[in-house]
Amino acid sequence: MTEQTTPETRLWTPTGFREDEWAHAESADALTGNGRFILPLQAFLGLDPEVRRSAKERLGVVLQPGDQLEKIADLLDQLSLVALAFPAFNDGRSFSKGELLRSRYQFEGAVRATGQVLVDQLPHMLRLGFDEFEISNPVLLKRLEEGRIGGLGLYYQPTEASEPKGPKYSWRRVRNS
Repeated sequence: MTEQTTPETRLWTPTGFREDEWAHAESADALTGNGRFILPLQAFLGLDPEVRRSAKERLGVVLQPGDQLEKIADLLDQLSLVALAFPAFNDGRSFSKGELLRSRYQFEGAVRATGQVLVDQLPHMLRLGFDEFEISNPVLLKRLEEGRIGGLGLYYQPTEASEPKGPKYSWRRVRNS
């Protein structure tokens, strides 16, 4: 009988790997201690508004793909971090939420991807405005340790991170390296 181990999860940002200051918590009871906590949507919404305001610097929320972003739209000024879950590689709803946080809601805090963050998704997540990633995929961990982010050099769609237009075509964009 082989023992299954949980894969290592490391925090990566565009500046490299770093220690994670945030802990995932299941309830608001975690706020009684010191530290920074990422709460599920319902736990965050259940907080007293004054607690949300006073704990802003140590308060984050995680949204599952089925959670509505509009539920926190008016509360974004009370958050330092919004984590968007990718529980399965084939569920892309959190991509849209990441882009909307930056473009429609002008959220300036950290936008974090959690769960199934895969090699071919990372460049697109960066372009949409994600700036923190909980990485457990062994292939992606190895590539990031080697400094290889990957991705294509040309894009056809505009994104949150503006890029210069390519020669001759207004719709072609060149990746900034």
